[in-house]
Amino acid sequence: MLEVLVAILVLSIGLLGLAGLQALALKNNQNSLYRTIATQQAFDMADRMRANFVGRQAGQYDAISSTPVDPGCISTFCSTTNLATYDAFAWNTANAALLPSGAGTVSKSGNVYTITISWVERDTPGAPGVAADGTVTKSFVTRIIP
Repeated sequence: MLEVLVAILVLSIGLLGLAGLQALALKNNQNSLYRTIATQQAFDMADRMRANFVGRQAGQYDAISSTPVDPGCISTFCSTTNLATYDAFAWNTANAALLPSGAGTVSKSGNVYTITISWVERDTPGAPGVAADGTVTKSFVTRIIP
């Protein structure tokens, strides 16, 4: 009878460990998804910049730091300036929708553009760099020469 109780105890401890591993795997899977989305969004902006050559040459993509107002020109005609404004609007709107507290910025130094996507992930409270509520701000940064 004692052997059965010990076996049940060992089994229950093993199952608790398995449940903990499953929870950790789910959290890491979600964080991996956020990193994938951030990568896709950064390259989406790079493609938008390459597609609007005239707007890029005019400096319309040199400093994007917020979500501008929708210029409302997609159904009619967009100038290169309006298209760059729409690109920033659509891009940062998608960043906010796809990532928790998602935001994107673009800056230019010389002929190199730096595209940064930032978002908030859940992590272990008390770990280095993690806020008391268990969140940490992550960023994906890429540099391009279009």
